[in-house]
Amino acid sequence: MISSSHKRHLLKALSWRILGTLDTMLLAWLISGNPLTGFKIGLAEVVTKIGLYYLHERVWFKVDLKQNHQFANSQYRHIAKTITWRVVGTLDTMLLAWLISGDPMIGLKVGLAEVLTKMLLYYLHERMWYRINFGLDRKTIEDE
Repeated sequence: MISSSHKRHLLKALSWRILGTLDTMLLAWLISGNPLTGFKIGLAEVVTKIGLYYLHERVWFKVDLKQNHQFANSQYRHIAKTITWRVVGTLDTMLLAWLISGDPMIGLKVGLAEVLTKMLLYYLHERMWYRINFGLDRKTIEDE
């Protein structure tokens, strides 16, 4: 069984949010043509997405405890987490971009562009964190 700390989930959330915010700012700037709009959307996401990502991590940790160990450590888990996070993240981005820019088409375009960039970035981020032992207490069957 693997135990995971809240510190690990918090650091994962923060590292992902930095990467995700930079991606959002760049895409929103390119799509809206306004760097200030990109900055505002990225800044708003810092607030909403840290909380959403932390909740997403906690839910997936609970799911992993109930699943067999083979699924919990497989690439299928990372792909499933990537897809579920992207759905939550895209809806949040679309809404924020629409509200901040005042144009629903900008919200739609930024959200659709992020589907491609963020899924790749998130998958790579998830795989990197899988290799890092920070905040994990690995117990083997022999230890119990």
